[in-house]
Amino acid sequence: MAATFSPEDQTHEVTNQSAPLADYNLYASNRPLRDALAFHLPGFDDSRLRALGEQAGSAGMQQHARLANVHGPQLRSHDRWGRRIDQVEFHPSYHALMSAAVGHGLHGFPWAGGAGAHLERAAGFMLFTELEPSVLCPISMTYAVTPALRGNAAVFAEWFPKLTSTEYDPRFVPAAAKRGVTMGMGMTEKQGGSDVRANTTQAVYEETTPWGRRYRLVGHKWFFSAPMCDAFLVLAQTPAGLSCFFLPRLLPDGTVNAVRIQRLKDKLGNKANASSEVEFTGAHAWLVGEEGRGVPQILEMGTLTRLDCALGTTGLMRQALALALHHATQRKAFGYRLIEHALMRNVLADLALESEAAVALSLRLARAFDRQDDLREALVRRVLTPVSKYWICKRGSAFAQEAMECLGGNGYVEEGGEGVMARIYREMPLNSIWEGAGNIMALDLLRALRKRDDKGQDVIAALEAELEPARGAHPAYDRLVASLLTRIDDGVEEPEARRLAQDVALAVQAAMLRQHAPDFVFEAFCASRLGGDWGQAFGTLPLATDFDGILARAMPQ
Repeated sequence: MAATFSPEDQTHEVTNQSAPLADYNLYASNRPLRDALAFHLPGFDDSRLRALGEQAGSAGMQQHARLANVHGPQLRSHDRWGRRIDQVEFHPSYHALMSAAVGHGLHGFPWAGGAGAHLERAAGFMLFTELEPSVLCPISMTYAVTPALRGNAAVFAEWFPKLTSTEYDPRFVPAAAKRGVTMGMGMTEKQGGSDVRANTTQAVYEETTPWGRRYRLVGHKWFFSAPMCDAFLVLAQTPAGLSCFFLPRLLPDGTVNAVRIQRLKDKLGNKANASSEVEFTGAHAWLVGEEGRGVPQILEMGTLTRLDCALGTTGLMRQALALALHHATQRKAFGYRLIEHALMRNVLADLALESEAAVALSLRLARAFDRQDDLREALVRRVLTPVSKYWICKRGSAFAQEAMECLGGNGYVEEGGEGVMARIYREMPLNSIWEGAGNIMALDLLRALRKRDDKGQDVIAALEAELEPARGAHPAYDRLVASLLTRIDDGVEEPEARRLAQDVALAVQAAMLRQHAPDFVFEAFCASRLGGDWGQAFGTLPLATDFDGILARAMPQ
């Protein structure tokens, strides 16, 4: 006799799975970010950030981020008739994301804004990064190019209004026909990596034009970021040494410049962004600044992209934390929700502390960029840029791994790009490598400690003043600051540079948390990070920690 089955016999019933985290305001639910902004910009009108937070937290934008990463850029080196075209095609979602980022002024707009524009932009950059859209490389470089581009007054005058425009125009047409443009950068060559002075690309002077001295470039770039940007700053050798050049993709007469895209990089993450290898076969480029002064000229751009590395990692941390908290409030194990288990609460609270500390350090650095004419802020900017880039980005990968573990196997699954946590995990190492890896940042900190302004004030005095507001608030903090200043005064050797960068970062994070976070956050941070018995792995906070307060403060909704 044949067996019969009823609907009750079906086994595929999905239970105990968390719902997607979507359609919520990323800004309104981020209390640490709002408190830090209120400290740095009292009375700030945050309506634009609220609008951005609403859009970036929407299911529609999450879908665009997924599609842009799944359907990555495609190189079209030749047309169907065999002519070189050297163009990259993107999925429509890539352009939707770029349009949103430009529309919210996350590119060059702050340079045309008033007081607080760089801080507002920093907060917006973090919020947009929570999507893990992988499109922010050209946005970051367009933001960073302005100080360096001033080295060519004629080009700057013509391009600056378009670089600060909030209109995104992806067409492959001359800049003169567009209201908004983007810019990229090309420094690294295959034989040199971070050692750009080993670059071999040659620049030969041809003539002086309305844009200044024009050269022909022959050589290559091993990493040429965002090759569909309208122009780039690149380094090449002249008789006077390594020099900085403005290189447009399309020349003023409409012809395509001699930039040959060899291939697109097949990367671990950052899938929606087109990173490429190129050759210059007599490409036209215009000198920016002085011949032989290319490295300091283009490093003005690199300093700002290092800020964005810290901001981007901080945004990814926040989203990874939000996903972990959201999952833990819904998923049950052993009879209780994950967030009701004491050890899981410790892990989540520890992640929340790390995330808030990253926000504190990132926004403090952004404030230093917001006050361009303040000499003391310039010194703070000089020391905190490598420190923030080093420490926040170095913590990012460990943070993402721990947050992924909170989701278990579900966090490891890509599922056609739906697995945002997996995308975040693959993206995290990039910001630690891009624009100077850990050793480069630690060594730059040692150089920064020798910096003085034109009035003789040095970085060490500026750092000491930065740490003063939290003096006396916690014994572990006082011990760290005293030890730190003594070590700096005695002189730090190169093998100690990483430890120094870590300790400066921790001290500044604690000082900022003391000023704009609740006491229970500051106390837990000092007790765990500065107390001398830090477990390094997340989930090692002491029993006296206010877990309830920290978790409530960090909840995404």
